[in-house]
Amino acid sequence: MSQKLGFIGVGVMGEPICRHLAEKSGATVIACDRDSEPLRRLEQVSVQSASMAEIASDAQIIFMSLPSGEVVERVVFGEDGLLRKLRAGQTLVDLSTSPHATAIRLATSLNDIGVQFSDAPVMRTRAAAQAGTLAVPVGADDRTFTLIEPLIRCFATDVMHAGPVGCGQVVKILNNMVVYETVLALAEARAVAVRIGMDPEKLFTAFATGSADSFALRNQGFKAILPQQFPEKAFPVTYARKDLLYAVGLAEQVGVDATGAKNLVASFDKAINAGYGDMYAPAISLVFESMTGKGS
Repeated sequence: MSQKLGFIGVGVMGEPICRHLAEKSGATVIACDRDSEPLRRLEQVSVQSASMAEIASDAQIIFMSLPSGEVVERVVFGEDGLLRKLRAGQTLVDLSTSPHATAIRLATSLNDIGVQFSDAPVMRTRAAAQAGTLAVPVGADDRTFTLIEPLIRCFATDVMHAGPVGCGQVVKILNNMVVYETVLALAEARAVAVRIGMDPEKLFTAFATGSADSFALRNQGFKAILPQQFPEKAFPVTYARKDLLYAVGLAEQVGVDATGAKNLVASFDKAINAGYGDMYAPAISLVFESMTGKGS
């Protein structure tokens, strides 16, 4: 009898991840989501729609890909949540970005009933999810990491055992903090260049040949900030703000005054107040562009 995997949450990132698992793992995959459309698309690769109760009952390993730590807690600890349905011997893997404290709470509560838990938040872009080239830092004990690593490699090219439970979230949260603090710097730099009368494309091209080169420059910079194109249904300002609040909370927990992250949260707040909350997160650039009076 083949292994059965469960998948909860097949949104922008979850749908392609679930597809890769169905195509490459050799396991039967059952999935649930509030939106039936991605579930219909996944039927083409033999993913079976199921209720959360059926997933808890039938799947040996269950993945969650959800919008926030708050949603993760509701799915697990809610009145009809997974904690009431799972049984000893199962494994729950959280691919979402959640607070470090949430990961610890999940592991403690699930271990009490014999369920193994891992935090394995995914990094890189929607395009990487579609291509199966995500990076995944995993927080887990050695046994759980050994069990789930081959499955994660179905949708990720870089998988790292970051340490015990919670360490995956630490890597992801601080990764996003560093990336989007760089995005903020690029947004500010473009706005200054435009105001002074310089072609921002030449500025960014110069950055790419010098010490300011970065992943953020080559992805969010050239592809979004430079052309001022910030589509919806990508990683939005509201999600980025949520991740940065997790980073600020983590810093405060250990007594670090993360002033850069706090400044970035304030910029996200300005973007949301200006109506850009659903746009791709580098849309914080629009706040600075509106100040210049020159949007291009």
